[in-house]
Amino acid sequence: MSDAPPVLDARDLTLTRGGRAILDGLSLRVPADARTLVRGASGAGKSTLFEVLGLLTTPDSGTLRVRGRDATALPERERAALRRDHLGFVFQSFRLLDDLTAYENARVPQEHAGATDEAWLDTLFERLGIADLASRRPPALSGGERQRVAIARALANRPSVVLADEPTGQLDPATTDAVLETLDAVRDDFDTALLVVSHDPRLAERFDDRYVLRDGTLARD
Repeated sequence: MSDAPPVLDARDLTLTRGGRAILDGLSLRVPADARTLVRGASGAGKSTLFEVLGLLTTPDSGTLRVRGRDATALPERERAALRRDHLGFVFQSFRLLDDLTAYENARVPQEHAGATDEAWLDTLFERLGIADLASRRPPALSGGERQRVAIARALANRPSVVLADEPTGQLDPATTDAVLETLDAVRDDFDTALLVVSHDPRLAERFDDRYVLRDGTLARD
């Protein structure tokens, strides 16, 4: 495990839904230079873990520190600020806005922060290989192209960590390898940690830290 300080540090997280413990004393440390993969069967709670680590869902108990700050009991306004400043998201269904261009979609986090940086967005689009798609809208893009736009949006505010939920789940096999290579380069190219939750076995060899989510807890893979 890396000696780098953690960007995310979860301790003893619990969350119960419908009488079932989705998270049951789960702990996870994500260093600043990490590529971390959490695998698990469908229904194991991977997306719930993604939401909790991303400050989108509050656990029943336990603590979650983001860059050393305990975010567990913060009011929503402060949690939103932590999300904006330190977390980038690549959602399973992309969640791009069809009435905006690819470039406008990627710029949304910067607008929420009140500070646009077009030079950085231009760099992202160039390095992700989608510079020629900036003026297109999501319906005119392939699955792999939409995924890359989603990655650009996740990196728009230079987050401490990018969280990706099933990043290959919506892709056809022909575009999956290219997206995996892009995700693989996120840490080195953009100086951010990467945490992916997925059931895709093809991802395992690309990650330094690998875990399996089972019965609400994590075990080293």
